[in-house]
Amino acid sequence: MGAYLLEWLSLFFRWFHVIAGVAWIGASFYFVWLDLSLRKPPQWKADKGISGDLWAVHGGGFYEIAKYKLEPEEMPKTLHWFKWEAYTTWLTGAAMMSIVYYANATAYLIDPSKVPFTSIGAIATSLLFLFGSYFIYEVIVRSHLGKNAFIFSTLIFILLVIASWGSYQLFSDRASFIHIGAILGTVMVGNVFFGIMPAQRALVDCVRRGEKPGKEVAELALQAKNRSLMNNYFTLPLIFTMISNHYPMMYAHEKGWLVLVFVGVITATARHYFNQKHLGHKKPRYLVIPAILTVLLIIWMRPEPIDPAPAMPATAAVTPTTTNSTPTATSATTNTDNVNNSSVSNNAATAAEAVPVSASVDDAMMDVVHTRCSTCHAVQPTQQGFAAPPAGIILQTPEDLKTHKAKIVTAVQTGYMPLGNITQLTDIERQQLVAYASSL
Repeated sequence: MGAYLLEWLSLFFRWFHVIAGVAWIGASFYFVWLDLSLRKPPQWKADKGISGDLWAVHGGGFYEIAKYKLEPEEMPKTLHWFKWEAYTTWLTGAAMMSIVYYANATAYLIDPSKVPFTSIGAIATSLLFLFGSYFIYEVIVRSHLGKNAFIFSTLIFILLVIASWGSYQLFSDRASFIHIGAILGTVMVGNVFFGIMPAQRALVDCVRRGEKPGKEVAELALQAKNRSLMNNYFTLPLIFTMISNHYPMMYAHEKGWLVLVFVGVITATARHYFNQKHLGHKKPRYLVIPAILTVLLIIWMRPEPIDPAPAMPATAAVTPTTTNSTPTATSATTNTDNVNNSSVSNNAATAAEAVPVSASVDDAMMDVVHTRCSTCHAVQPTQQGFAAPPAGIILQTPEDLKTHKAKIVTAVQTGYMPLGNITQLTDIERQQLVAYASSL
């Protein structure tokens, strides 16, 4: 019952997280597009303090949008704020992290082959990793380094590369991608809470008091704009990490942290193309470069060819066939000129008693599947923490393996499955299972 209720909590918060994320990302994309698309207004608007305007048509009507340099002529009666989309996305994401990765840490968070954490130790390390990374970001963005766009962006990129590598040394492959996404999400919501909203409140307070915003407020407004633009470049890499759990070929790659860096560069560069386009600068190289990098990534990540002939399980052996007078190929090779027929016959008979008759390859491999895979991937999983088979994949018969052949080969070959290797699939069994599934 506990696992069943946990599934419902996971469903609710995942759904809520996606809805809030769509609202936040949509607003972020819109306002960056809006800000970059504003053009110099006519003089009569400039005299009113408008720094840029924009005309748009949507939903059967025309819209006239104007942005004031700082304050409007008078405070509007209704002022719309955009903050709860960000806060709700982060809160539901934190709930998802707790439900999926913390409540079932042994399956999703811990990889004993990397660090043999206890559940408490892994969760504490995860929290320290996330909030420690954000603290470093906030120190940098508030320092003099944060005022130089090039130096700041370069430094943040280097730190994210280090964080990507570090997460792969600590957590399971799947959790490593999610941790980088959680860092990006925490930085983005921190930009809203600690940077964008304080600047907006300071500006609104000045207008309400009828005061002219001073230099300090203007600097806060500029920092808020820079933080908003940083969020814009983080958005596509963040979305990728959110959907990455569906693609073990990415995070379960031997150099998964480097794959994540590649994807981050590709998606951020593509985002830069659209930002430049909004400014009226058409620079197709910022789409060509990501396309070339994507092709290179596909080539670099390609798996090694799989031998279609499945290896015989280690527990299986071929029963030697003998006669009373002639040794078989499985008998010990001797010089037949020096060994008489009766001794060969006795040796062969002894070998036949010592080596048990094995099950077929199908039976032997299904024994491996039932022991290592079906504890989770069954109609009614027996593995603690699972109320239903992950992704609805059931692996109990050879037909099941054939149906899910592509996913099995990828997940087992990359080492993603079993999760955290909780069923202790050996390297030999892994090789045999990949070869067997490939031959189906």
